[in-house]
Amino acid sequence: MATASQKSKVHKVMHEHKKGTLKSGSGRKVKSRKQAVAIAMKESGQSKRKKAS
Repeated sequence: MATASQKSKVHKVMHEHKKGTLKSGSGRKVKSRKQAVAIAMKESGQSKRKKAS
């Protein structure tokens, strides 16, 4: 489950993507929604996959 700060970070990154100001690590603009989600998950400290226990 995501914490409030993680949700806030994801919201901020997705908003940047929608505005067209989100950039990847190489400095290029992110055009793909899937790539934006991956960046949001990475920056908020979440993983897209569940960890195997």
